[in-house]
Amino acid sequence: MDSKKAISFSKGLLQSEELYQYVLETSVYPRELEPLRELRMLTATHPRAMMATAPDAGQLMAMLLKLVNAQKTIEVGVFTGYSLLLTALSIPKDGKITAIDVNREAYEIGLPIIRNAGVEHKINFIESEAQPILDKLLEDHGNEGSFDFAFVDADKVNYWNYHERLMKLLKVGGIVVYDNTLWGGTVALSEESTPENMKAGRQVTIEFNKLLAADSRVQISHAPSGDGITICRRIY
Repeated sequence: MDSKKAISFSKGLLQSEELYQYVLETSVYPRELEPLRELRMLTATHPRAMMATAPDAGQLMAMLLKLVNAQKTIEVGVFTGYSLLLTALSIPKDGKITAIDVNREAYEIGLPIIRNAGVEHKINFIESEAQPILDKLLEDHGNEGSFDFAFVDADKVNYWNYHERLMKLLKVGGIVVYDNTLWGGTVALSEESTPENMKAGRQVTIEFNKLLAADSRVQISHAPSGDGITICRRIY
């Protein structure tokens, strides 16, 4: 199995690996820009490659970015930067991304590819816990309702804390996408059937999904792309 397939199979929730590979080979990879393919292949060699954004989820995100004409975005959780590069390639030349991650080392892996793609100037990378940075953004009232798009793929226990802050930072009509909201499919398993190392994340994810479903501030769509993404459009 080549490295391209190795990273792909681990991210899909379809009924078979063959079906997921069909989606990738037919619809995703032929449209994937070369810098993204290069970064995906590089990330596949990383020992924590599972943390990368699935390319099919990335393709959907790229469409959402275009649909809302995103110019000012936030990314919480960067890793090697696949979704960050995808966003930078999707927004206009004068677009800006506030990218937050506790680990700059992983970001540095993808940075040469980001530079070669000519989009580094769009990115303000901040090495930090996310919540203090979001709070700092909110201290400037000019930031309220000013962001078009956000992507969150970080510590699951804080997803709701991020959501509350993003509801203030996003404009009405803006979109936030949360990754890993099906948690390897374990959200539909019993506690007893869930692997031990997945149990904590499963419970946090189930609780977060319930909160989102009850949040009248957003229109939601739970899409089974990658490890599950929940798309939230702020409606007031």
